[in-house]
Amino acid sequence: MSLENKYNLKSPGVKRLMREAIELANPTEEYSACPLEDNLFEWHFTVRGPPSTEFEGGYYHGRILLPSQYPMQPPNIILLTPNGRFEVNKKICLSISGHHPESWQPSWSIRTALLALIAFMPTPAAGTIGSLDYTAEERQILAKKSRLWECPTCGRISEKLSSQNGAGPALTQEESSLLKQIALKAEEDANRKEMKNEAKDTSEAPEESNVENVEVRQRITVAGVINTEPASSPVPDVLLQASIERSNKDWFWSAAVWVIVAAITFLVVRRIFFL
Repeated sequence: MSLENKYNLKSPGVKRLMREAIELANPTEEYSACPLEDNLFEWHFTVRGPPSTEFEGGYYHGRILLPSQYPMQPPNIILLTPNGRFEVNKKICLSISGHHPESWQPSWSIRTALLALIAFMPTPAAGTIGSLDYTAEERQILAKKSRLWECPTCGRISEKLSSQNGAGPALTQEESSLLKQIALKAEEDANRKEMKNEAKDTSEAPEESNVENVEVRQRITVAGVINTEPASSPVPDVLLQASIERSNKDWFWSAAVWVIVAAITFLVVRRIFFL
């Protein structure tokens, strides 16, 4: 089916996408993108990992889903290649994606979104939707594996970029401003994360000190108990003395009883035999 029969060529969105498809027809060494043959509102793209980062040498493929109101509304971006920064097969949260329509500018394009995506990759995840916080080593491993990754629709993604066209057209003023904003925000997030880690380390130090203080108090308490034990030693001596005195008294009264009994017995016997 021809484009004339499938789409309204008078639609501003269709006109815009057809123009962008022509502009992006030739891939660069940084990015490539084109619409599907049967759907002008779904594009597949490939970007190269930014240099001097853990993504360097990697190739990352994904989908761009464009609303019918494009360019008045932002596209949604989905990564397909495992990368350690964004979840795969999930709409990611960026200032140039559908999660933030309030920050989208109609003058931005698919190329702008791709450049922003490349700039966002080395930034801190900051817990946003679709973000991952893999280690640099894990991301480097995924970058190497991505060179062999294939899209069922597009094939080997490492073949989608071209070094013949360089980095592509020069940045527009809006694109340059956007990338600077991303870099600034990344620096702020990194500083905020560093300050948070320092605050966490500082808060953990008093806890260790408290543990030491508790141990000291426990040692002092135990020492106090040990030192006070000799003071309680006279108690058994007092009890022993009282027991001895009580035994002596019992012996005296027993002897007295026996004497009285003997005297009575003697008097009874005498009375019987000398009557």
